[in-house]
Amino acid sequence: MSATLLHRPAWYVLGPLIGLVVVGLAATINERFGVLGGFSDVVERATGRTHALGWKSWLLFGVLAGSLVYRLIAGAPTVHHGYGWLTRTFTGHWQILAGAVLVVAGGLIGFGAKTAGGCTSGNGLGGCAAGSTASFAATATFMGTAIVVSFVIKGLI
Repeated sequence: MSATLLHRPAWYVLGPLIGLVVVGLAATINERFGVLGGFSDVVERATGRTHALGWKSWLLFGVLAGSLVYRLIAGAPTVHHGYGWLTRTFTGHWQILAGAVLVVAGGLIGFGAKTAGGCTSGNGLGGCAAGSTASFAATATFMGTAIVVSFVIKGLI
């Protein structure tokens, strides 16, 4: 793997940069940052509701293309021996069940994000930065749920 890819910039570098993107979007086009909007744009375009892709669609494509480019530049497998913690933690039929649970959970996350008016980045970054009480409630809900679920998983292992 390339030496430059082994070390990412620290949180205190990336955090302010993401913050500047949030502020820049609000200041220039009065929009919130969030990837769910890109997925929604793509679905609306595919179903014929809109005739063009919006900027959030291109954000989604950029996230996907960026991860692909990172993988190609890395040169070595970025996932070793299966699917990370899933294959280390579960074996046999439990792996299949855990994978099914994750697929269902992913669908529920998408449904919940759409219902909440945005994903974690849309609510947590854009909505909270704008002072939206609904975004604060959504962010507290998904953060609290993630904390509880992590303790449940740790208790099951």
